[in-house]
Formats: sequence, C-alpha cells, structure tokens
Amino acid sequence: MIEFKNVSLIYPNSEQTIIENLSFKLNEGEFVLVIGQTGIGKSSILRLMNGLVPHHTGGILSGEIEVAGRSTRMLRPGELSDLVGVVPQNPANGFVCEIVEDEIAFTMETLGIPVEVMRKRVEEVLDLLALAPLRDRNISTLSGGEQQRVAIAAALVTQPKVLLLDEPTSALDPIAAEEVLSILHRLVNDLGLTVIIAEHRLERVIQFVDRILLINGSGDVQLGETREILLSSPIAPPLVELARVTGFEELPLTIREFRRSSVEIPDLKRTAKKQRGEGLIEIRGLNCSYKEESSNYALREISLEIKSGEIVALMGRNGAGKSTLLKSLVGLSPVISGTVKVLGRDPRTFTSKELISAIGYVPQEPGDLLIETTVGDECKQADIDNGVTSGKTFEILTDMVGPIPQSIHPRDLSEGQKLALALSVLLSGNPRAIVLDEPTRGFDYEAKRKLVKMLKEIAAQDRAILLATHDVELVAELAERVLFIADGELISDDSTATSLTASPAFAPQVAKALPDKGVLTVSDVRRAMDRQ
Repeated sequence: MIEFKNVSLIYPNSEQTIIENLSFKLNEGEFVLVIGQTGIGKSSILRLMNGLVPHHTGGILSGEIEVAGRSTRMLRPGELSDLVGVVPQNPANGFVCEIVEDEIAFTMETLGIPVEVMRKRVEEVLDLLALAPLRDRNISTLSGGEQQRVAIAAALVTQPKVLLLDEPTSALDPIAAEEVLSILHRLVNDLGLTVIIAEHRLERVIQFVDRILLINGSGDVQLGETREILLSSPIAPPLVELARVTGFEELPLTIREFRRSSVEIPDLKRTAKKQRGEGLIEIRGLNCSYKEESSNYALREISLEIKSGEIVALMGRNGAGKSTLLKSLVGLSPVISGTVKVLGRDPRTFTSKELISAIGYVPQEPGDLLIETTVGDECKQADIDNGVTSGKTFEILTDMVGPIPQSIHPRDLSEGQKLALALSVLLSGNPRAIVLDEPTRGFDYEAKRKLVKMLKEIAAQDRAILLATHDVELVAELAERVLFIADGELISDDSTATSLTASPAFAPQVAKALPDKGVLTVSDVRRAMDRQ
C-alpha cells in the first residue's frame, strides 16, 4: 500500500537531513505505529506519505514514495485526498469551518460528493466518535480533546484507504483515547483500512498495532512486529520497562499477559509528603461561564488551595473544565462569582511584569506564547525579559529535548519541541507558581523524565506546580495530590496513590499490572526489589 524507495529529505535552511536513504513497505490493512525521540522526524514521514512534504514545506527530496501505486512526487496532497486521510498533530490549525458538523462535511463538499451521501456519512462518524451532542457547537469552544475527535471524524468521513494520525491521543482522556484506538482497530480489521499512527504514549497503543516503525537517533529505521521491536527499543512503555526490571522471558504487551506471570514483588506503600508551606494559590466558590445564561456554568463552586512545595495534578475527562480552571489563575476565564488569589492577590490586578514573576502559564497550544522568528531570538528575549544570564533559556531547552538549531523558526519545530521551548521560556523566569496545561504533548519518555526531574527540583524551592493532564503515567511519577473535576465540579481531592487506583481508567500500567502492591511506577518497583 505504501512504499518508500531510498528516500532522503532535507528541509530548506536545515543543517542536516531529516531522513536518509529510507526504504520500507507497509501492506494494505495494517495498523502501524511510528515511534522515535521528540523531533526525530516522525511527522515528516507521515507528511511524505500524503505529499505535504515537499509540495507545501519545500525542501530537497530524493528517492520514490508510492501510495497505492501513485507517486507523491507527481501528485499534490489534494490529488491524494480521496486516498489518504490526515489528522495533524495540532488539528486546530487545520480547521476551516466554525461549526463541528460543517467541518466534518467540508472535505466531502470539495470532492463533490452528493448531498444525500454526505448526510449519511456525517451521521455515521458523529455516532462513531460520540460527537452527536457537539454537532452544532463552535469548534473554538471545544476542549483540545474534543477538537481532536472532530479532526479524526473529518478525516474518516471521506472513507480513505489510508489514514495518517499524528499524536491522535495526546489531548484525549484515557477512556476517550481507548475508544478512538478501538475504533481505528475495528476499521483496520473490518474494512481493511491502512492506519499509520505516530504516538509517544505507547502504553495506550501497542496492544492495537501490528508492526512498529522505529526511527533511531542515528537516522536509521527498524520495521518489525511489535514484540520484536520492543525487545531492544530504547523507547518503551512502562509495562515493557516493568517486564525488563522483573526479568520476563517473553515480553508482555498487555496487562493481562503480565498478570498471567508469577512475578513476586514486595509491597511498597507510598507515603504522601506532608506540606507545610504557605498557600500560593487559593480559590473559593469559583463560578465561570462562557454563555450569557448564568446557570450554564463551565465551573461551579470550585474551592481549593495549593501550597508552596506542592505538585498537584488536575484530571478529568475532555471538556470537564480543566483548562478553564487553569486560565482563571491568570485572569483569562469568564469569572461570574467567587474569588481567585495567587500570592494573596487577584491575578487580574497584576501588571504584566508582576504576573510573570508570580505565576507562569503554558496553555494547551504552546505556540501561542512564541513570538520571535528564530529559536535563538526567542531564548535571548526570554533571558532579557526574565532578567537571567544570557543563554539560560536555551540551556534549559537543550537539557529537556537535546540540541535544536537556533536559526530554525519556532513554527517549524515539532509540537513536542514547541512545548519544550515554551516551557523553557517559562521556567527561566522562576515564577513562584507554575500552571501547565497538558505539559507532555509530543514528549517522548526521556524528555518526560527530564521534565519530571526539573519540576521536582522547582517544587523543592518553595514553589507550587499545578498541571492539567490526561497523562496518568506522568501523574504517577510527579504529583503528590490529584484533583478530579467533572462537568465543572471538583469531585475529588486526594493523594495520588488513592486517586489513581480508585478508577481503572485512570490507573497507570504498573498499578494495573501489580494491584494491591502499593506501587504506581517502575521506579517504585525498583525500590521495592532493592529493599527485598
């Protein structure tokens, strides 16, 4: 179905090739996962498959790429739209309509599909992706996860033979992510759809895929069966890492396979850290609404406090109100009633300079914070604005995701690299409180480990961190306390161990694999085995 023959690619003004002499073949009806480090070229490989690269991006391409016998060199993306559907890493940048139903129908309109056929297909994908209640909503009012589902629906509605998805579950809660992946798996099995997916959260997807395309740091590529690749892959989900630590002979890909073993792990009860610091964030009776009818609240009677030294996770399904709550801390939410205080003050009373030093905020779309034309200029300006030593911001960026050319434009970075750049700009300013919305989108496991280490060091400096995330593995590693929000209401405020084990949907892989052991992460297991 898709064949690369000695393909090499270099982007304009780039100092090195993205891929070099790449050859592989993907068969019809396969579910293939593309993995690799942040910024390694996963998105570029997907874009090569539908002709976006180099027709829209520029660059020098050598070799041949064929999709169902058609050459992407000879045909532009629009001429492949009947064959290839695409869900980009940041779907909000690709929407052309305001209303959900109009966006889903738009591509069919451009292809001239009859109205009666269009209507039937729209209804089918609305049901398939549980979007019927959102059909009349303005896309700009949807959560990031809801927008992701709309983008997938818009790609599926043309009934393509190949579907390319770049980080499709990164903004989805665990239940929604599993539903989407199950749908894709069913389409592969029932309709023979060929699905290629680039994803960092391997714990969600490895049980569904047939083969893995691993892009190594050296630029070479391995293509093989899922278990075969993961045996030696430097990138692996917690379950595989757990199997390595506990000495499995045959690598498990599912919790069920692991639990069939007789591995013995001693109990290790995690103890919550007692916080004694001052309150840096305080919310009392907060009500927010995006509509004129005051009874239709996005947030209802929210009350909470976060003290210095704490790392607190905010969780809940897509559209629950997490982002609205975070925005209220920097004066961006439509507050109807209640109080919000950061360092004892209403954030709306801070000057811009005061706000930056008091609370740092990175939204779901980190690119919104990047205003310069090169990475180097962005870092230099952050050094100046934050009053830190020249080179400090770039040093933080390099520590997080490795070296990035300073001459590159921020918009040409991968989503993970954009996030890392925005985080670096924030962290170099040393705000007392830090608020992060989905801070690991596009991050590989190594980048995530480095971020966890940085944030723990920051919290230890008598500062506070609040992060909204669907990444349960991150929460297990980082947070000491979890707030659960549902339909705009705070329904739970408890320790991480209690919160993550109370619901199977939000439990990390290690907790599922080793129930009743008091462990949440591979690090917990290592400590338990060392103690034994």
